[in-house]
Amino acid sequence: MARTGPKKSGLRVLVWLGVVLAVLTAVLAGGTIAGQASWAPKLALDLEGGTQMILAPKVEGGSDINEDQLNQAVAIIRQRVDGSGVAEAEISTQSGRNVVVSLPGTPSTQTRALIQASADMNFRPVLLNGAGAAVPTESLTPEDQLPKPTAEPANSSDINWITAEVYRQFETLDCDNPSQDKQERSDPAKPLVTCEPATATTPAIKYILGPVEVKGSNIVTSSFQLQQGAQGAVTNEWAVNIQFDGDGTAKFKEVTERLNQFYVAAGGETGTDPKSQFAIVLDDQVISAPRSLAVITDGRPQITGGFTEQTAKALSDQLRFGALPISFEIQSEQQISATLGGEQLRMGLLAGVIGLLLVVVYSLFQYRALGLVTIASLVVAGALTYLAIAILGWTENYRLSLAGVAGLIVAIGQTADSFIVYFERIRDELREGRGLVSAVENGWKRAKRTVLASKAVNLLAALVLYFVAVGNVRGFAFTLGLTAIADLIVVFMFTHPTLQMIARTKFFGEGHRFSGLDPKQLGAVPLYRGAGRLRTPESKPAVVRAKNTGAAAEAERRMTIAERRLAEKQVQLTGSSKSAAKENK
Repeated sequence: MARTGPKKSGLRVLVWLGVVLAVLTAVLAGGTIAGQASWAPKLALDLEGGTQMILAPKVEGGSDINEDQLNQAVAIIRQRVDGSGVAEAEISTQSGRNVVVSLPGTPSTQTRALIQASADMNFRPVLLNGAGAAVPTESLTPEDQLPKPTAEPANSSDINWITAEVYRQFETLDCDNPSQDKQERSDPAKPLVTCEPATATTPAIKYILGPVEVKGSNIVTSSFQLQQGAQGAVTNEWAVNIQFDGDGTAKFKEVTERLNQFYVAAGGETGTDPKSQFAIVLDDQVISAPRSLAVITDGRPQITGGFTEQTAKALSDQLRFGALPISFEIQSEQQISATLGGEQLRMGLLAGVIGLLLVVVYSLFQYRALGLVTIASLVVAGALTYLAIAILGWTENYRLSLAGVAGLIVAIGQTADSFIVYFERIRDELREGRGLVSAVENGWKRAKRTVLASKAVNLLAALVLYFVAVGNVRGFAFTLGLTAIADLIVVFMFTHPTLQMIARTKFFGEGHRFSGLDPKQLGAVPLYRGAGRLRTPESKPAVVRAKNTGAAAEAERRMTIAERRLAEKQVQLTGSSKSAAKENK
């Protein structure tokens, strides 16, 4: 079977790249025609402007809240805003009394209502739990095998709450990629399908929960402390303590009596029956789901299980402040312009254009016609990045901030580095005497390892910066990582295939002096110079001869005095031997 030549192989890869660009363009065009997307990327608050709302938080009864409660209120609002799909929002406190929420664009009526609503914390029994990923469509349970309730549910832990519709929601729920269109609260008298988000040590978990049994408003207070052992000694394990009021104590006793029966029936510590768990739910999201190990009669349960001091404090704060019936009143609302990004964006774009022009001038000066490949590669990388940002703005509500623009500008130089590494490898191969076709293939084998290592470092830096940083710095890290991926795609699917094809053209293959690959200008001499004429030491490139001369001088310098005397003596003996041989003749 004949092997496919590099030229045909390169053409095939270029066709696939064209297909990728065409598909992305078609997807964005379809979204634009449907009125859901736009050809222009979505801009963040600092570039587009938006709406600023000043909220006055209040606790039921008209009392003001303290600083800790205000901080928790900010956390609750941030969670709601992020959950509603609004990106690049800014949430802060003002004068220790109010909350300032700045959103890009104009918030919808549903978003306003969600921000103003009071915190909703409650306790629900767990009916079923499972992995956080969605079940693939082809693996969904057939209709005739879905749960069919046999009777009306007797209590909140009754499995008859799981209907076919509820179970289908559970199967299709993806906690790793949750939908961001939930605007309404769940019905406390009906089951709830929801998630417990992933943490640094645990994966996401999805649940089917029974109706609400205890409200968060029944919590008097909560605290965290080191756990005490059976003998009263303090251990190194952290625990969270809850104290219910009288009504909550009675209800919680009834709940734990039922849940503990499931715990005992499942074998105690060795059991895994999810119905022995109760879920603490804040704004329809599970924040903890401990098992009931005993019947709690005094209304003072203690939650344990692998807490650190930080996680125990976080849960305690959520229980103490998240349970408060805090509501928010919009005191003022005004439109804000993009004062931060207006002038700075123009200067940033100007800097980007200047940087791009410098890269173009350098490429043409250093590589002549070969520099056109660099320019074309930058254009393709820019098109890929632009389409990706526009599509992400449509599907994930990603918004481009000024910091993100800075990441795109920095990426111009990093992208050009990949091409320079590849071109210099090719030129090194030409200096060694190889033909252009061979130089392209050998240079690629050497260059791609360097390019992959460089982009791996860029991606790692972008990931660390994205997860460690906060605010607009994350926008910089995101675009930096996105452009690194686009760079790899372009180098592998455009730059290398293009060079495979142009290496077989007359202009580049014969080393035209304006091609940037002229062997004479590079100091190269062919390995084979015609019939019966191989390369001689004198015909080696000046660079190679200089290296050999330098190596010989270094070796001579390193010789000891004794070694030099021995070498001189051997030369004398050789000369004497030759003289004696002549006399004998």
